[in-house]
Amino acid sequence: MKKSFKFIMMVIVLFFAFTTITIVKSERVYEPPYAKWGKIAVEKTKERYPASDVIDYLHIGRERKTTSISIEKFKLWLRVKDGSREFGVFVNVEFEPSTDRFVGITYQETDR
Repeated sequence: MKKSFKFIMMVIVLFFAFTTITIVKSERVYEPPYAKWGKIAVEKTKERYPASDVIDYLHIGRERKTTSISIEKFKLWLRVKDGSREFGVFVNVEFEPSTDRFVGITYQETDR
């Protein structure tokens, strides 16, 4: 009787152990083509405005500047850390699409 009770308890424990295991399915995470340039835009903006936090991010689009240079356009919304002001910054990241080489960055503040 003791052996059968131990066996039944072991079966019950194993049953709950295996039924509570969650199988995590690995899925590819989609990263848009502008993600690299968006990260650079945020990092460089934080460097330029160290007293502010980036609180919102918008990818506006990509355009060609020349045959070898493209511009990735973003609008970042910043809040001064003391809460006294919020403002937008249009950030244009210039790069060479053929080599993925960073060329430069420009900023333009806006209240809208």
